[in-house]
Amino acid sequence: MLFGMAFNAFCLVLCIVLGAAEFGPAPRITWHLKEINLMHFHVSGISNYSTLLLSEEKDVLYVGAREAIFAVSSVNVAEKLHEAYWKVSDEKNYECAWKGKSKQTECLNYIRVIQPLNDKTLYVCGTNAFQPTCDYLDLTDFRLLGKSEDGKGRCPFDPAQSYTSVMVDGELYSGTSFNFLGSEPIIFRHSPQSQLRTEYAVPWLNEPSFVYADVIRAPASNPEGDDDKVYFFFTEVSVEYEFFSKLLIPRVARVCKGDQGGQRTLQKKWTSFLKAKLLCHSAENNLIFNVVNDVFIRKHPDSTEPTIYGVFTSHLNNVGLSAVCAYSVSAVEEVFAKGKYMHSATVEQSNTKWVRYNGEVPKPRPGACINNEARAMNYTSSLNLPDMTLQFIKDHPLMDDFVTPVGNKPKLVLQNVIYTQIVVDRVKALDGISYDIMFLSTDKGMLHKAVSQDTEMRIIEEIVLFPHQQPVQTLLLSNKEGKRFIYAGSNTGVVQSPLAFCEKFTSCKDCILTRDPYCAWHPVKRSCVDILHESNADGSLMQKLNGDATQCPDSAEIQKSMKHTVKSGSTVELECTQKSKLASLVWQFNKEPLKTELHKHHPLEHAIIIFTVTQNDAGIYECLSQEEVGNTKVSQVLVKHVVEVEKVPTILESTSHPYTQSAAKSQTTTVLNKGLELSTRKKTTARILTTPVVGTSGSTRIIDSTNSLTDSKVPEVQMEKAMYLTKPSDCSLLIVLVLLFGLLFMILLAYNCYKGFLPNWCLRMRTVLFSGKQKNPPDYPDCEQGVKENLVEPKCSPSQYEDTQKIPQDTGYETEMDYGNGTIPHAVKTDENESVQPFDVKCDLKYADSDGD
Repeated sequence: MLFGMAFNAFCLVLCIVLGAAEFGPAPRITWHLKEINLMHFHVSGISNYSTLLLSEEKDVLYVGAREAIFAVSSVNVAEKLHEAYWKVSDEKNYECAWKGKSKQTECLNYIRVIQPLNDKTLYVCGTNAFQPTCDYLDLTDFRLLGKSEDGKGRCPFDPAQSYTSVMVDGELYSGTSFNFLGSEPIIFRHSPQSQLRTEYAVPWLNEPSFVYADVIRAPASNPEGDDDKVYFFFTEVSVEYEFFSKLLIPRVARVCKGDQGGQRTLQKKWTSFLKAKLLCHSAENNLIFNVVNDVFIRKHPDSTEPTIYGVFTSHLNNVGLSAVCAYSVSAVEEVFAKGKYMHSATVEQSNTKWVRYNGEVPKPRPGACINNEARAMNYTSSLNLPDMTLQFIKDHPLMDDFVTPVGNKPKLVLQNVIYTQIVVDRVKALDGISYDIMFLSTDKGMLHKAVSQDTEMRIIEEIVLFPHQQPVQTLLLSNKEGKRFIYAGSNTGVVQSPLAFCEKFTSCKDCILTRDPYCAWHPVKRSCVDILHESNADGSLMQKLNGDATQCPDSAEIQKSMKHTVKSGSTVELECTQKSKLASLVWQFNKEPLKTELHKHHPLEHAIIIFTVTQNDAGIYECLSQEEVGNTKVSQVLVKHVVEVEKVPTILESTSHPYTQSAAKSQTTTVLNKGLELSTRKKTTARILTTPVVGTSGSTRIIDSTNSLTDSKVPEVQMEKAMYLTKPSDCSLLIVLVLLFGLLFMILLAYNCYKGFLPNWCLRMRTVLFSGKQKNPPDYPDCEQGVKENLVEPKCSPSQYEDTQKIPQDTGYETEMDYGNGTIPHAVKTDENESVQPFDVKCDLKYADSDGD
């Protein structure tokens, strides 16, 4: 049954996703690197900037990379303060390579743990060529103290393995692997007092991929007297569901900070370890997201309950869907405190199934922290818990109930995006409402800023963080007042970005339409400002998160105006750039909607092209941006183009005799072209007069040069971005081609005549031209002698050949005469001037193989 449910679920997911329409909102604006000012940090020869630690008190950002630790300014990460290098010895590098690892990449020291121990010391760990090692970094002179400790259980062996860690009151909690092969996962606490770890068993951890860990403090006024808890988030292979392949399940696990292990059972093991499923699914689209990539716990200073945000993808990651789900801590604790357990049961004496446990649960409740209920039963520590409770939690670490998201649906579902990291900030807008702003990084180096308002999720903007596409490996948020930034680490460096780009919006409507809780319009400064940096004591700032821009004054609109002077018949391109991807461009001509014609106008994404400009096209073109917000359409003018068309000079044409009129028209066209060139250079108007020709009427009329050009279809040259067309009346190219072909023809004719390939008249002409250079006839005696040697007894009878010549047969074709069996006729001279033919022998020749008479 479980197999069928899982199989049907994933088949449904696959079918729907592959044939689904687009999900989620599109980013309204995309900021590229050349448009914004981001701070970058990178050191030549150093890579893998994957570990970040922020000290808001000192305004320092600590960066862990490959074989190096840096301290940079948190206000400007490009400013490097200190550096310390931690390289692998040659001996360990060789030993690692001998075990089959890459000497150039894997057998190095990747810094994976940077945690604050106190104000003057950091606790750091690195992979150290598959021999994880930890040390202490003295912040006074920024150097390693050399107190190397075994890092097993605190840092992964393989730099490619997943890991997470958090320092809680001087104790390091970590989730990683415990052996060289990475086959023994562990949740470990390193403490001078007591070191605890998970049981090495499949029900506890089954090939987990750790992503996040953090502590949630118990409220001071906690009526249950509960303990602080450390939460771990990971994805592991399911043990409760059967599938044809490994089925991944997102999990949340928690341990109690005051756990000290058991006295006899679970010695030096967690007695409070419990784990449950995280459910992130969209019931509307029947989509299930079963891989958690990252988690962020938003701890509200004005609220007693934090919110857990997680980014998820599907196990079938080729479908390209990501989701964001939010969970309340109370929902997680509800599952751990009151939910059902699962236990293994043997089915058909072969397979082990994990099913719900409906039996009696011992007291105190297994997996619970030491609280007032346990203290009332005289259990003040995990060391004196009864063995029945400890044995039960050892066999039943998995909960049957799952944690449901807030609202029973994802906050955001987006297609063609893989989210890798998430951080969440809370800002109080001018309307008095606090909003959670989600910053989501992608596997292509992008950063999305999203906000939920009135059950609507919007992606305010998209930021390009790196010059080249690469996954964001870590994301960090600074909450310090006046110095709030986003820090993103990747394989090539660290990027610092502000939380908003309000100053990029130059108009009131654009500032309002962005609907960014960080941004507001300042009517006095006439600029878009950040509310975190600008005082609103007088209440003059304008912020409408519903997009209502009706209160924006017209004087606040800053329009860009451009003037174009073009010539009649030319082509002009009017540009209009719109940043909002949710808006559409509309063109107006002289305050009226532009009526586009198929062969006249060609609209583009950021421009419009007008072909064959005439005087009717002169005027004012306005590019408007129209964006729908709710049921309202907001319009604003982005740019204004003033198009002026130069008047072409007029000419005087006579209306006389047709022949004379045609000649005059030809002269007019020639002179007109010269006049247009002068008008282009000197910007003057010329009038061309033709000499009147006496005709029937003898009258003259004025021809406007624009009409003349239109009739002859001769487009003019535009000043900028014009399309130059060839004039039909310009025959210079045709004349050149005719002369060229004529010259080639004469050359070929002379060559063939010289070689004797042409008829007799050409040969006679060649004889006349080359009479003094005629070649001597070839001498054929040698050839005749060679032929005679191959003949048998020639019978030289001059008259015999003439008498016995065979009459050719009439075959209907003009062919050579058939002279019989090898008989060569004697050429009869018809003209004394004829040249002597070779083999002119008057005798009867017989070949050796011919029949003799």
